[in-house]
Amino acid sequence: MRVAYLQTSPLFGEVVSNVEKAVRKIAGLDAELIVLPELFSTGYQFRSGRELLDLAEDVPGGFAASRLAEAARSKRAYIVAGLAEREGKRAYNSAVLVGPRGHIGTYRKAHLFWDEKKIFTKGDTPFAVYKAGKARVGMMVCFDWLFPEAARTLALLGADIICHPSNLVLPYCPEAMVTRSIENRVFTITANRVGVEERVNGKSLRFIGSSQVTSPTGEVLARAGGRKEGAGVVEIEPSEARRKLITPVNDIFGDRRKDLFRL
Repeated sequence: MRVAYLQTSPLFGEVVSNVEKAVRKIAGLDAELIVLPELFSTGYQFRSGRELLDLAEDVPGGFAASRLAEAARSKRAYIVAGLAEREGKRAYNSAVLVGPRGHIGTYRKAHLFWDEKKIFTKGDTPFAVYKAGKARVGMMVCFDWLFPEAARTLALLGADIICHPSNLVLPYCPEAMVTRSIENRVFTITANRVGVEERVNGKSLRFIGSSQVTSPTGEVLARAGGRKEGAGVVEIEPSEARRKLITPVNDIFGDRRKDLFRL
């Protein structure tokens, strides 16, 4: 199965331009599963809840979700992307999965980062796994990486691939996702953005890029640089993520000492 990340640099508020640019790039990728960054259609640094609601969209009927569904249908591929989802007077930092037959699933970010807490509503969707062609995929968004329970839950639910739309500014995530792959024996696809946003005085955000695909053994199969847009496409075998044995007698799930865990 050929999988890809698409590393972009959206312009804040330019939804139509950002989406159409991404759709054109998607059309040129030879991949069956493509992951885009968090908030790929709007940009990241909102000044207020009102501004967020003005730019957020209904899912699956909004502009970005609809255009991604059209692109997925045209390519007969699956696409995961992060966007601002509006539901009434609430807005969520969400990830959407679409495929050749349209919308498949939506995940709302569980762990909000920094000023996101002021304007987004905390996610209320359970972690879930979906069939996407030859693979079973789960979604988490950006700062969810810091919480091992997120990736572990998806792995326990049967995910072969964790799709991870991101707008990373902290430097630790790329290496942490290597660990998430190893400890869960899954593939991960982190799609980050690049560029700078400084729409709030004194809060300049530089996004670190470094989008990547990692394997169940922790190998970095592809990684982008930190400043330029681009894509990485690699071929994987999803069934590798279903082998949970480290040795003939050590199964990463079977050996869990739940009798000793205190969560």
